[in-house]
Amino acid sequence: MFPFEHIIILDKKSKVSVYKQVAFAIIDAIRNGVLKPGTHLPSSRELAALLHVHRKTVIAAYDELEAQEWITVYPRRYVTVAENLPLLQPKKWNENKTGFSYDNELNVPYRIIDPHVPSENGIPEVIIDDGHPDVRLSPISDLLKTYRLLTSRTYAIKNAHIGTAQGTLKLREELVHYLSVTRGLNISADNILITHGAQMSIYLAAQLLLNSQSAIIVGKPNYGVANKTFAETGATLIEVPVDKEGIDTDKIEQLCKKEKISAVYVIPHHHYPTTVTLSVERRMKLLELSARFSFVIIEDDYDYDYHYASSPYLPLASAHHQGNVIYIGSFSKILDPSLRIGFMVAPKNFVAQCTALRKIIDVGGDGYMQNALAMLIKEGELKRHLNKAKKMYHQRRDFLDELLRNRLSGHVTYSLPSGGMAVWIMLQKDFSVDDLQQSGKLKIIRTDSELNAFRFGFASMDERELEAAVNLLASRLGKRDL
Repeated sequence: MFPFEHIIILDKKSKVSVYKQVAFAIIDAIRNGVLKPGTHLPSSRELAALLHVHRKTVIAAYDELEAQEWITVYPRRYVTVAENLPLLQPKKWNENKTGFSYDNELNVPYRIIDPHVPSENGIPEVIIDDGHPDVRLSPISDLLKTYRLLTSRTYAIKNAHIGTAQGTLKLREELVHYLSVTRGLNISADNILITHGAQMSIYLAAQLLLNSQSAIIVGKPNYGVANKTFAETGATLIEVPVDKEGIDTDKIEQLCKKEKISAVYVIPHHHYPTTVTLSVERRMKLLELSARFSFVIIEDDYDYDYHYASSPYLPLASAHHQGNVIYIGSFSKILDPSLRIGFMVAPKNFVAQCTALRKIIDVGGDGYMQNALAMLIKEGELKRHLNKAKKMYHQRRDFLDELLRNRLSGHVTYSLPSGGMAVWIMLQKDFSVDDLQQSGKLKIIRTDSELNAFRFGFASMDERELEAAVNLLASRLGKRDL
């Protein structure tokens, strides 16, 4: 029999539950080519005996692996590694004018970033965001209480001003544990850079990885701000279709065979804007292509923490990738969009250069806030908030689904996402998404004219607000409120 007891090494002192350790070990063995598609795994009873654990622990691990599509369970018969996984080899400044000075325009040459800067005229009755958390549920009061406490203690004042260019050591150390338990990342504090949100992480990575000779692959459709960030470096953007299984890795392979690709930007969990999740098969292939063609994967994992049906797939960054995955996350999607704290996980040498670049534009973050967040994580308050928020967002997702089916059926199509904070809604051809906001009562943050679609962020709205939003959409689409 295959020596499973030698590839599944358990640490009973670890804060990671034993069943997750078993699942992580089997996933690693599959990713590394040790366990091939179709390989039979021991029964739950046999594996429990080999590992000296309770059978229920192995059953929980197998349930998790099956939910993430790594294995196939044939009830009362046997368990195998999923057959559809790819086979991998084992890894060995005019004229003066009256008025105030600043009523004048700057009439010297300067670079134009966006020629069409929108103007905000009043506040609409209903704003449909693209997937924001509900600040009313957030433990902001606890965070601010800790913040005020830290500003009154001498040792805390000193610590809040040390090393903030990379992020306070206290927060980075706390994240080492947090990311290990929640995402399976094996990292140190030196692998982490704390930023003013995920967008800063994307910018820093792009500035160091790309130039006018570079090419970067992005999904189509994609997160527009990321596309602009990459384009500002002078790099060539190559769009690859995103379907129901995520970005098309076969197309990526074809492109890599024709030209040098420097990086691939991917959002594996709930792709923005379509909310689809990258399949296990494509995740594995993307990692294999990265190793074979030597390109960097920029993994934007902006809302990893929100899954409703089952535990989320592990990030690409948790796999063995020779350090070529730049992992980006944010607490803005957990606590408050205005709380700009994000993070980047990368090899130490890359983090060091990102820190150096960050110092040129921003000497450092808010040390008090970072340390207050660290305490929130350490004391388990963040975990408790996430558990409460996930339950509430799940209910809101299902309520929105019911509203859409009852009031907008025949006008819209959508696939209900397994997690996240938004639904990607496509309109029928008889109505344009650009016409939805003409009344001025409604503002939709993210629309796509080409696909005639928009993102409906449901997490920040309670049931009354969701109903008001759908009623307004229904009136714009010519349907009578029910």
